[in-house]
This record gives sequence, structure tokens and C-alpha cells, in this order.
Amino acid sequence: MHIAKIAVSAATYSIDKPYDYTVPEEMTGLAIPGMRVLVPFGSGNRRCEGVILSVAQNSGQKNLKAIDSLLDESPVLFAENLKLAFWMSDRFFCTVYDALRSMLPAGMWFTDGARRLGDKTQSCVTLKISAQDAIALANDRRKSAPKQSAVLQLLAGVDSIRLKDLCAAADALTPAPVKSLEQQGILTITEQEVLRRPDIRIVSDPEPILLNEEQQSAFDGLALLLRSRDPEAALLHGVTGSGKTPVYIKLIEEALGLGKTAIVLVPEIALTPQVVSIFASYFKDSVAVLHSALGVGERVDEWKRISSGAVKVVVGTRSAVFAPLRNIGLIVLDEEQEHTYKSENSPRYHARDIAKYRVVREGALLLLSSATPSVESMFSAKTGKYKLFTINSRYNKKELPSVLTVDMKKELKNGNGGSISSVLRRELELNLKNEEQTILFINRRGANTLVACGECGFTYQCDRCSVSMTYHSATDRLLCHYCGFSLRLPHDCPECKGKLKFIGAGTQRVEAELLELFPGIDIIRMDADTVSRRNSHDMLLSSFREKKASVLLGTQMVAKGLDFEGVTLVGVISADALLYMGDFRAHERTFALLTQVVGRSGRGEKTGRALIQTFTPGHDVITLASKQDYDSFYEREMILRRTLGSPPVNDLLSVMVSGPDEPAALNACSRLREALAYYFRSDDTVKLLGPATAPVFKLKNRFRYRLLLSCENSRTVRDTVAHSIKEFSRDKRSRGVSVFADAYTYD
Repeated sequence: MHIAKIAVSAATYSIDKPYDYTVPEEMTGLAIPGMRVLVPFGSGNRRCEGVILSVAQNSGQKNLKAIDSLLDESPVLFAENLKLAFWMSDRFFCTVYDALRSMLPAGMWFTDGARRLGDKTQSCVTLKISAQDAIALANDRRKSAPKQSAVLQLLAGVDSIRLKDLCAAADALTPAPVKSLEQQGILTITEQEVLRRPDIRIVSDPEPILLNEEQQSAFDGLALLLRSRDPEAALLHGVTGSGKTPVYIKLIEEALGLGKTAIVLVPEIALTPQVVSIFASYFKDSVAVLHSALGVGERVDEWKRISSGAVKVVVGTRSAVFAPLRNIGLIVLDEEQEHTYKSENSPRYHARDIAKYRVVREGALLLLSSATPSVESMFSAKTGKYKLFTINSRYNKKELPSVLTVDMKKELKNGNGGSISSVLRRELELNLKNEEQTILFINRRGANTLVACGECGFTYQCDRCSVSMTYHSATDRLLCHYCGFSLRLPHDCPECKGKLKFIGAGTQRVEAELLELFPGIDIIRMDADTVSRRNSHDMLLSSFREKKASVLLGTQMVAKGLDFEGVTLVGVISADALLYMGDFRAHERTFALLTQVVGRSGRGEKTGRALIQTFTPGHDVITLASKQDYDSFYEREMILRRTLGSPPVNDLLSVMVSGPDEPAALNACSRLREALAYYFRSDDTVKLLGPATAPVFKLKNRFRYRLLLSCENSRTVRDTVAHSIKEFSRDKRSRGVSVFADAYTYD
């Protein structure tokens, strides 16, 4: 009898470990590591999913439960995946099963023992006799069975053909003639798997890549690292429009020439179609795409193509870092500073960390690239951990856009309380007159960010979350952007029946103002409300590229990575909102967003310009972003980080406690702090802060408190935090309270 160690889906973090199950005799030799199984778990023997981690001879253990059934015919996860899962469990405070689950597309998992998605198949027809015999038989049946004759004549010239195509070509209205020939033993009809592929726009003859002097210098240095057998990490810092993508393409060509493969990650789904189109134009069918906007079947089948070895280049968002490529030579993180590379759900990994793990194992090159690198990445480059390469000028030698800061306080004094300043209105009029395009950025969707009573001060707060509800004019409803709760907007204040006031602006409000100022103007709005349908990102951007609209208005999805030659004006509607978020990276994110969106202007023949509307025009971040001065911003930010002891000076670990009862959640967080304080009592390198309310204190009817540990994210610290969480979860006093840890690290 054999024993299988299995990662079980029903095991929570506090009881996570490999569980032993016996392998039934009929499964001996079939149940191997990397296969998914159904097993009984717990006192009720509830059937749940699991993954086999290892199989060994029975060591004499008794009363073990047996594997119920196998869910795969062969492994879907391999030795490297299993090693990575244990590493992720240690680094990201997650179960091994959750780590493994994150590596496979959603359609490959199971619910209640049933496959969520089947393979797509098609009926194919193949001759069982020789082509010569088929032609002879076709001639004999030309009069007695003309449909069968036509089928045989067609089959004589092909090895195999789809049943549907065969019937159409032979003018057979039904498959009856084909099935009759099958019954006679003349041909066979078999079901063959068809891989579902996403639609990719490919340029058949892409222009040859010619690098300028700066690009060539960066490529030469990176190519040396790529050819090295040692794992390397490099940072490519190039201004917006400097032509970093052509450098990626040349590096991928270099990797493929060495017999290796490559992964290119982008931060937004909105960028994926454009990027995939570029890479597929150069590398054709050897490119696969992975992101959450694909259909479930497409994701599964792209994963199968990659796993089969048919793919050499994978392009996608965060989860594409797990793509089952072999012999990786290069992983690129484009716009590496973006927070979307960090998962907000368990496992709370950062794609950069997974990429580092993989390049170390493969002896590959990790290339982080951005016009506004994260402070942590630039620190690593300046201290020698990463190799640094820079491109200081735009590819076409164009100047960076001229940037004008507009003081919105003056606009208010002059009687303009709208979202569009008089200066921006004038520049928009000029662009419309010259038939040039404009991108407008505002980091809020909906119509108004706050609805309040002008008489008693009442505001609409979400009943489930400690946030204001946003008014959406398209549906005339108030919506919580955190939990999705909505309600129809009343006509007056529910407290005093006073008149309601609409405060702040979102994309819908700005769109309405534009239509009022410029009747008949063609506007494309991109936000979470307009891109929910499949392929909507690509359709909207393609429409703007084809100049079917004068203005592209949107949230962060229009702020980075887009390349439209017709855009000569960029307007930032409100630059202040991000500055005051409760996060130590608030200034960094604001600077990056402003710099990135300004860089969308002037990429064609005409010089670009940009306007930043703000109520704090003298703020250092606004001033430096308007100058596109990354170096000065980095020096300023490092002074603050050293003062605060935040990354990259120290790592931060966050421990979040939540529960439906506020006093119970606070009490639980206090008890957890006491435990951690005791464990770290003799370690003065660990600074423990809190309990404090989370930035969003109440979320989906759960009150949230958190602790912060400023320290080095070492194995000892992680083990201590993990032990404390597990002990806390086993305590009866913690019933109804949940806890998780998350790491903000830079190494």
C-alpha cells in the first residue's frame, strides 16, 4: 500500500499541512505528484479537492482515509510548481493548496467533484482505405449514391477534414452520407480537441526594428546579461515614449535564438490587446496570451498550448507569471511600479517576487522597466542589486510635452465651479479646431463622489462599508465601489427633507460637462462601468485609434502604456485625490500616474502639451511631475522613507484582523499584539505599531484593525508571525474573527 501526501482545499491556514491518504490498489502507479484528487476530509468526511505532493511506501500508519478519485489522467502541476507552492506558503502566509490553485486557470478547477469546463471538440473524418480505392469507389457510386461519391472524392485528396466542412464541400445537407460510409467501414469519424484561441490582431509584415543609439546601448548591456548563465535582474529606466518595447522585442529574439522562452507582463488588461498585437506580429503563433478578461475556455486552452511546448512567448497580466513555460530566458515586467502586480487576495503575492523565484531557478534575466520606477526598484539599482540601464530621450527625438499647472482655486474665485477649467476648455477648443485628439484622466468613476444635504450635512454612507457612496447618473443610483451595494437616489434628504448637493466629480460628470460645453463632441469613456463586457477594452481603444472620437476620457486605464499618434493634448482633471490616500506610497503613485498620463501626449509628428488641474499647485509632487523630474522626486521620497522607516529602508508586515463586532475585533487585535510583542521582546530591530483602524475601517459588514511590523522580512520574523496567527486562530476567543498577514517588501 502506498501513502500520498496531499494539499487539501478545506484546510485553513491555521491547520495547513500535507495530509496523508492511502492510495487504493487500483490507483497504484496512476496517482502521482501533481495530480488533482477528491478526498474525504474532517469528521464529516466532506469530499474536497486536493493535490498530490508526494507518494511513498506505507510507513505503518493506520486508520488513514483513502483517496476517493483522481481528477486528472496525468499531472497538471510539476515538481517546480510544488516547490514554488511551499515557497509561496512561507513568503505570503497562505496555504499550499491556495498557492497551487493560483498557478492554474480557473476553468481547470472543480466544484463539488464536477469539471467546471469541458474540452471543446470537433468531429473529423478520415479514410480507412487508400486514396486510389476511394476514387474508384466514388466513380462506381456516381449515379447510385452521388452524395457518397462526392464525399469520397473530397476525402481522397486530404488526410483528415472536419465533418462540418466535408458536408458543406460535398453539398450534403446532412451528415447521413458520411455516417453511411462509416457504417460500411470505409471511413472513421472521431472527436478531436479544438483549442479555443482569443482573437489577436496581427500585422502581417511588421516594420523591422531599428534601435537608436540609446536603445542599442541598453540592448547590448541587457543581451550580455541574457547570455550569462547566472540569474540577473535589471532595471530599464526610459522616459515615456523612449521606445522600451522595441528593446523587449530584440531581447526576446535573442532569447529565442538561444533556445529559450520569454514572459512579458503588463499591469492592465486594457494594455494587453495592444501589447499582444505587437508581439504576435513579430512572433506569430508562438505567442500566447493570459489574462482574466479571456473566456474561461480560452484561458484553459492557452494554458494547454503553453504547457505542450508550442508557445515560446507569453504575454499577460499578473497571473501570467505562472505560465508553464520551460527553459525561461527572460521575464519582463513592463510598468513595473504598478500596484496591480500585487494580488489583494490569498495568496497575496507580487508578480515581481514570483518572477525573481523563477529566474533564479532558470538562470534567466528579469527585466523591470518603467518611466517611473518604484522607489524600491531604483534603490536596488542604485545600491547594485539590479543593473541599471537608462534611455533619456524619446525614440523620435521629440521633446517631452510642455506641462502647464492650473490652479483650481483661482477658477473657483472666478466663478467656475465645474470640472473643466477655463484653460483646459480653451485647449480643448484648439484641439477640436485642429482635428487633434485629447486624453482626459480622472481617477474616479461615476458622476459624483459624494451626495450630501446642504442644510443638515447628512451624507450617504454605505451601510456595509465605512465609505461614501458614489452617484452614478446613468442608472440614477448610489453605489458603493467596495461591496457593490446600491440604492436609488431619493429626491430629498432622508433626515430633514432638505435639498441634496452633489460634490466631487467622476468620469460620468466630466463626460456630461464636456457634452454641455461642446455639443455633439464624440467621447469615448473608459472606466469600470464601460469595460465590463468582453473585449470592450480592445473595441474602445481601437475606435479611438481609428479616430472615431476626439476625446478619450477615463480612469487609470488611460494613464499608461497607450500609444496614439493623434493625441496632442492630455488633461488631468484632478491631481489631488491620490496625494492623501492612507498609504506610504501615495506620493509615489501620484507622481507616477501624472508622469505616465502626461507622457501619452505628443507621440506623433506634432508636439504635445499637457494640463494638470490641482488645488495644490505648489505641492512638491505636482511640481516635480509637471517637470518630469524623476531623479529629484526619488531623492525627496528617499528622505521621507528613511524618516518613516518604510520600504526600501525597512520591510513592512501588515497583520489584519476583522470581525462583525467592533469591540471583539479590537480586543482580538490587541491580544495578537501582546503575543507578537512577547515573541519580539528581545529583538529591537522589530518595531510593532498598532492596533489601528484600517484605511477602510468597515468593509462588507466587518470591522478591521491592523498591526504593522517595521523590520527585515526574514525567515525568523515570518515564522514568528505565522505561529502567532495560527495560535490566535485556534483560540476559542477568536471565533468569528479572521486574521491574515501581508508583506510589503522590496528585495
